[in-house]
Amino acid sequence: MNTRILTMLTAGGLLAATAACGAQSLDAGDSSAAASAPAVVLDQAPAEEKAADVINAITPDPELAAKAPASLKSGGLKVVSSIGYPPMELYASDGKTAIGFDPALARAIARKLGVKVTITDEEFNSQIPGVLTGRYDFVISSMSDTPERQGQVTFVDYVQAGAALLVKKGNPAGVAGPADLCGKTVSVVDNGSSMELAEDYDAACKKDGKPAMDILKFPGDTEAMLQVGNGRAQASVTDYVVAAYKAADPKLEMEAITLDGTASPWGIGMKPDNKQLIDSVQGALDSLIKSGEYGKLLKAWNLDALAVESAVVNGGK
Repeated sequence: MNTRILTMLTAGGLLAATAACGAQSLDAGDSSAAASAPAVVLDQAPAEEKAADVINAITPDPELAAKAPASLKSGGLKVVSSIGYPPMELYASDGKTAIGFDPALARAIARKLGVKVTITDEEFNSQIPGVLTGRYDFVISSMSDTPERQGQVTFVDYVQAGAALLVKKGNPAGVAGPADLCGKTVSVVDNGSSMELAEDYDAACKKDGKPAMDILKFPGDTEAMLQVGNGRAQASVTDYVVAAYKAADPKLEMEAITLDGTASPWGIGMKPDNKQLIDSVQGALDSLIKSGEYGKLLKAWNLDALAVESAVVNGGK
């Protein structure tokens, strides 16, 4: 597939102007270091990013910036996500600039560490391999922190989110919960927590002697949702934040049904042996939480209910 690398830089002359008057040097306290090292001009958030004002006001934490990995200082923070999962990840109107809560938090972490950031769009199944090979520093893509994934990456948990069913407006199939999915066709994103949940529901149907579910798997949430719209599937299992966002769009004619007892942490995934990076990301997130900037990022995307109180490592059970 085509991979779009989204380098979040200020536009045209604004970059030059920022370099002249708004650069933030991480060595400002050391005149000799400041003389020999160029000032770091931090990236500005895209204009269509709802949390742009919050992000652009974030300044580096000197202690965290000093402890950040050298690779981040020289090459910037390389982030991978799967764009097309609003309100967590979506494109601005130009079709190439990533916005949404996940890109917003990635930019906020980068600014807190005093480094630049690039965000790359990759298919979900390619993200963890990309982190493990060193192509990316971390994945932030509405990814559930599960024990199975902890065997591959180390997570710093950044929100607590649950699941939901997305059905046609008016709910013609009469789906009120998992028990109503038996014998029905359900669409999911392949290899995600929604697929695992759908498979658990299917197993319960079979255990109770009810008809099995027909689970349709797709690379992304948009494709899965389309199956409900065109009548091929009676429901789609997805994250509640996504279901609620899409149900709010009158053009889609969808409804969101909360799946109780499904809340779990979503994490920023990193290579387990990259302890310095893990500590830096955890420290940056904790700093954002304590300063209130994290809460403002959530509020900008109407996601206040997902807030965590601290940056926990591998909190998924």
